[in-house]
Amino acid sequence: MPSRRALLAVIPAPLLAALPARAQHRAAPPPPLALPAGMSPLRDGAYRVAFLVGQSTLQPGMAPTLAEIGRRLAAAHAQGTGRITIEGHASGPAADASTARRISLARANAVRDALVAGGLEETRIDVRALGRTSAALDVADILPPGAARAGERPGRS
Repeated sequence: MPSRRALLAVIPAPLLAALPARAQHRAAPPPPLALPAGMSPLRDGAYRVAFLVGQSTLQPGMAPTLAEIGRRLAAAHAQGTGRITIEGHASGPAADASTARRISLARANAVRDALVAGGLEETRIDVRALGRTSAALDVADILPPGAARAGERPGRS
C-alpha cells in the first residue's frame, strides 16, 4: 500500500489545496496555557478555577485565560468531541445548604460565561452546582469530555 506522502504527491495542486488541512497534515497541539493565580491544571485536560470565600466573580486575569480555554474546547469540538461539564463548589455556610448551592451555581455560571466568550457553544456545557461538599472547596472545575474528576465525588455535609 502506498504511503500517505506518496498519495498526496500524486494529487493535483488545486485538489490538494481544497482538502481540509487535517487531511494534509495534523496540526501541532496548542502551546500550554500560562495560568493566572487562582487557576490550576487537573488531570486529563481539566482545570480548576479558585474563588474567594463567599464570592462568585472571577479573579483578575482569569477571564482571558478562560476565553482561550473556551476557544480550544470549541476547536476540539470541531474534531468531534463531546460535552463539557463545569462543577461549582462552595465551602459554606455549613448550616445553609441553599446558600452554598446558589454560590456554587453562580461560580459555575461565571466560568461558563467566560468559556462562551471564547467561542464555546453554550449548548455544549453542562453546569453542576454541587454546593457544600465534604472537601469544602471554593472552586469550579472545568471537565472536558473524557476527563476524570479531581477525586471521588465528595459526600454532602
